[in-house]
Amino acid sequence: MTASRIDIFKQMLVNDPINSSILFGLAKEYEKAGQTEGLIDTLERYLAISDDEGNAFGMLARAYEKANQREKAKETYHRGINAATAHGHPSMAEEYRVILESEF
Repeated sequence: MTASRIDIFKQMLVNDPINSSILFGLAKEYEKAGQTEGLIDTLERYLAISDDEGNAFGMLARAYEKANQREKAKETYHRGINAATAHGHPSMAEEYRVILESEF
């Protein structure tokens, strides 16, 4: 039986549990598969060890929304605005501001 991409990334993490690239790759696979709980857990781990420029915060905020955790989504969008601004991504920061104003 062929291993799924999620299983492959999980196996890679066994050998290198704090590799941010592997964690982000696993998060993308969870996102594609619609596995919100795995996506949230993995992005939280990723953000705990990475200096993300904003994209992962948006992914995590949307996952929180899908999980009906609106307060966490709102907080995460704010963190994403700060990260995007700090890394020179004003359009991403503005996108998150618009979401906060229109949906929260």
